[in-house]
Amino acid sequence: MAAVTQKLEDKVAIVTGGASGIGEATARLFAQHGARAVVIADIQEERGRAVAESIPLQICTFVQCDVSDENQVKAMVDWTVHKYGQLDIMFSNAGTVGNSGQKIIDLDLSEFDRVMRVNARGMAACVKHAARAMVEKRVRGSIICTGSIGASRGGPWRTDYIMSKHAVLGLMRSASRQLGEYGIRVNSISPSAVMTPLMTKAEPETSMKILKMYGPLTSLKGITLNVKHLADAALFLASDDSAFVSGHDLLVDGGLISVPDPKSSL
Repeated sequence: MAAVTQKLEDKVAIVTGGASGIGEATARLFAQHGARAVVIADIQEERGRAVAESIPLQICTFVQCDVSDENQVKAMVDWTVHKYGQLDIMFSNAGTVGNSGQKIIDLDLSEFDRVMRVNARGMAACVKHAARAMVEKRVRGSIICTGSIGASRGGPWRTDYIMSKHAVLGLMRSASRQLGEYGIRVNSISPSAVMTPLMTKAEPETSMKILKMYGPLTSLKGITLNVKHLADAALFLASDDSAFVSGHDLLVDGGLISVPDPKSSL
């Protein structure tokens, strides 16, 4: 078997939402590619610790963190820098989904606030404190945000979720312009329908309907999106393979965005 190229050798990474789904797959891949330390940040303590303990070489640590609480985000970043000396990669991946029935005419603003607190405010807190740590230590780091193809179009429902993912794109684009002078790259990954534990737990029936609806509409046939594809995209943006890529929203959608808007949104 050929040796795996160590694309993240000696790098220190934080993966929020790393206890399952896209985050878990990415944490494992970062470790495989030689990261010196991978910090899994998540609200799921039991699951997060189990994932950290299952990753070889004892390079993975779990930190319980609710990204909607800025104090917890700051403490998590500060702890990482104190323990490992610096922060090279922030994969700001933690997110939540809202009620699929969130149409504007009957928008539940308390539910809207919950989704925005995690997906927009939490993302901003992660980017803010990661950037501060990188600037202070003069690290030419990489910050990656998880977006959605829902940020590239409107939708007939999930207004709160779609708004939150539009906010992620605005954050990424602004941060990339502001942090470029420090050599810090900021990008995002926007997947189409992928069945993560978060999606299936929130609305199992709706999630399967979305997957069945979007699958035939992708221009790329014979393959279904899974979390490994998204982890591979995160690895690309975290590594020197993308050394001159910043301010970019990497669509991982099998060409879906190029087809007419289906009667749903992600």
